[in-house]
Amino acid sequence: MTMPGIVESLPWLLGSLGLVIALALLKRPLSGLLRLLGRTGAGLACLAFFAPVGQFLGAGLGVNLMNALVLGVLGAPGFGLLLMLRWVLR
Repeated sequence: MTMPGIVESLPWLLGSLGLVIALALLKRPLSGLLRLLGRTGAGLACLAFFAPVGQFLGAGLGVNLMNALVLGVLGAPGFGLLLMLRWVLR
């Protein structure tokens, strides 16, 4: 005689345990990825804010994911780098 409740729930229990173990092992990489995602979003917002003002100053940067990623990784020096790169490639 088998116990249908335990046998049916065993795959769910093992899957849940595996998920908890995987999340525990990937805690640092996932937190770093989430931090980069947040910083990239902030960089995208800064680019969107700077785009209309930059056109009047002659230093317009494109509002795209690559520029936002550079700002997310490098911060304010990345903004200067993007401006210098635009100036050199002009």
